Amino acid sequence: MIGRREFITLLGGAPAIWPLAARAQQAAMPVIGFVHPQSPDVTAEALRGLRAGLKESGYSEGENVAIEYRWAENQLDRLPMLMSELVRRPVSVIVAVGGVQSALAAKAATTTIPIIFNVGEDPVRLGLVSSLSRPGGNITGNNFFSGELVAKHLEILRELVPAAARVAALVNPAHLTAEPAVRDAQAAGRTMGLQIRVLNAGSGKEIDAAFAILAHERPDAVLVTSGPPFATRRVQLVQSAAYHKIPAIYPLRQYVEIGGLVTYGTSLTNAYRQVGVYTGRILKGAKPPELPVVQSTKFELIINAQTARMLGLTVPPSLLARADEVIE
Repeated sequence: MIGRREFITLLGGAPAIWPLAARAQQAAMPVIGFVHPQSPDVTAEALRGLRAGLKESGYSEGENVAIEYRWAENQLDRLPMLMSELVRRPVSVIVAVGGVQSALAAKAATTTIPIIFNVGEDPVRLGLVSSLSRPGGNITGNNFFSGELVAKHLEILRELVPAAARVAALVNPAHLTAEPAVRDAQAAGRTMGLQIRVLNAGSGKEIDAAFAILAHERPDAVLVTSGPPFATRRVQLVQSAAYHKIPAIYPLRQYVEIGGLVTYGTSLTNAYRQVGVYTGRILKGAKPPELPVVQSTKFELIINAQTARMLGLTVPPSLLARADEVIE
């Protein structure tokens, strides 16, 4: 028989034991470090994809995995500091997404913590991995080809504006994708008989200045390349193109959803889903060298028909037939 004092001790001791058990369980929960060079408002779609991929792998945020979020708010020089914070934390895996700079900062921060990236350029050329099939080191991820689609974007612009002869390309000169984007645009322009006018637009003020030039020069169309700060400045870009009545093509569906004319590119939701799947596999014990870099195979052509009508454009039936989505 248990005495009164022992009984009270048991009753009083149980609440003290339960929090300890809960803390131990919480401490055992793996932590993902998520770093993005931009801000939360431009990544809602991407995060849905990431969480879907984690769920496929058996992980649900807040239940059996935690995520530490870090946002550079377009201040790319903050990325090394954010990565160092997560390395000191430490986290089980670093998801370094949103562009080349994020992946490079993660690789420079640690050689031991697994890293999953997603970049729009060739990760071998960037020095992130040894090869696509055998990444090597502690890093692997997804290549979603945004940097390799410039020629395709110009072809779509030509279909929408058959008489186009002069196209302006907006680039951020500080971004690593600027040089290859300009090179690809000029090469494709020569093949297609287009004159390419490159304008630097690395900030809100520079975007305004670029459109002031476009208002004076009146090109036939505008090509908006990938990379920050364009996604964050998408409202400014779309509204400026509409105000000056210039047809424009964009790298992501986010632009077309708010009134941009057309986009062709990788499904970001699907690309981030794959990042989530790989992250889950790492948490279950897989090593980055065992996971080949995934190359995106799902691309979306999305047309805003209302914007096309506003610009006085007739979308060819052949282009409508190929569209994955037409926004009315």
